Amino acid sequence: MRTARFTLDPAFTVGEVDPRLFGSFVEHLGRCVYTGVLEPGHPTADADGIRGDVLALVRELGVTAVRYPGGNFVSGYRWEDSVGPVEDRPRRLDLAWRSTETNRFGLSEFISFLRKIGPQAEPMMALNLGTRGVAEALRLQEYANHPGGTALSDLRAEHGDKDPFGIRLWCLGNEMDGPWQTGHKTAEEYGRLAAETARAMRRMDPGVQLVACGSSGRSMPTFAAWEATVLQETYDLVDHISLHAYYEPLDGDVDSFLASAVDMETFIEDVVATCDHVGARLKSPKKINLSFDEWNVWYMSRTEEQVSALDWPEAPRLLEDSYSVMDAVVLGSLLIALLRHADRVTVACLAQLVNVIAPIMTEPGGPAWRQTTFHPFAQASTYGRGEVLDVRVDSPTYGTEKYGEADLLHATAVRAEDGTVTVFAVNRSRTEPLPLEVALNGLGPTSVVEHSVLADADPDARNTLAEPDRVTPRTAEGTALEGGRLTAVLEPLSWNVIRLA
Repeated sequence: MRTARFTLDPAFTVGEVDPRLFGSFVEHLGRCVYTGVLEPGHPTADADGIRGDVLALVRELGVTAVRYPGGNFVSGYRWEDSVGPVEDRPRRLDLAWRSTETNRFGLSEFISFLRKIGPQAEPMMALNLGTRGVAEALRLQEYANHPGGTALSDLRAEHGDKDPFGIRLWCLGNEMDGPWQTGHKTAEEYGRLAAETARAMRRMDPGVQLVACGSSGRSMPTFAAWEATVLQETYDLVDHISLHAYYEPLDGDVDSFLASAVDMETFIEDVVATCDHVGARLKSPKKINLSFDEWNVWYMSRTEEQVSALDWPEAPRLLEDSYSVMDAVVLGSLLIALLRHADRVTVACLAQLVNVIAPIMTEPGGPAWRQTTFHPFAQASTYGRGEVLDVRVDSPTYGTEKYGEADLLHATAVRAEDGTVTVFAVNRSRTEPLPLEVALNGLGPTSVVEHSVLADADPDARNTLAEPDRVTPRTAEGTALEGGRLTAVLEPLSWNVIRLA
């Protein structure tokens, strides 16, 4: 096979990686919270009922911003139900997922969970703009963030949280363009509501960072027109607009599935163009950044039937996709897509954190384990910090039904503050190894620290309760850096992390 090539030069960069690019998502959906994050009585649970084994894996995963409490759940969410003594909290029907919400895990418990993860874990709070509005958003903001001396901030203290939660990052609703959303709105209706909510929240705290709802997906019939209309109302009031995307192999079209990042990159570039068009029309020097606050591999075709069959259970086993090596390679490629646009994508949330289309799985009363998709995310979060270098690949291609000719090589590189460079690369070929050459112009590294590869002879191999470590990254052989030229061979259908120093 022809060699794939690219050149790295410190003079050609994309931008700094915002740590929030490695965010995640906790929704009251299925077992994400109950028997996922929270399981009182579990052998590893602490005094608050948080599973210690899950907490350790979340730290290892390297998660930063965590979006909460939804997702579709948030459009029926009453935040008042989730505070105060647990025994006094009401049980509610959740229309989004046809489940019963006990509210045993609420706002205070979420903030406590993040603090246990560590200072890198930042709350990203979603507001209910589906069935509620400006007044409820302001009440939540005051309860969560005001230091004291008002009815709501004093109520927080009475509930045991004297110190404010310090939530800086807020989502102005969720997927309000979607007819499935409780309280679905037109772009005009939502844009006005988002603007008024944003304006009021900034009066309470000018430093809040706000995310307006973009389209629920690039395939939505109102895509781009929705963003343009919403931003016309909110441009000077918000900091980000959201993007959501999920991928699966439909009708057996594996070749297109492996090129999912082609769609993700086009989606990003289309939204950037729309944002900048609105900015130009408003003659504003401001740039709106992107919050890709839901993304993953998700076998959505199985979901509707599962949900419609539910009869208001508590924490049902729902959306518990088991991920293969192929899924992990695609997820790694999606991470590469986000990094390649780090100049504008400054928040991203892998949906979700535990059990529900998640990198971490648990068994009630039993162990927690890493899915195959855990490993690319953890490696990108660890080594993808710094400045993204501009990568323009010269690669052999292959044909796809959805995206035409796609490069077999998908790659990016990040230069850390200490001058070390990490190359992230995916070989999309299912059958052939891909030779790789990288020219390093004006960069300091002189040796290969490690070439880690995630691949398997069985692309359907996966980690399970019975075999939790069936798939893990391993060391690739033969990678070398000589005379400013890196050479490697990327195994078929593989995720690669090559560290240079």
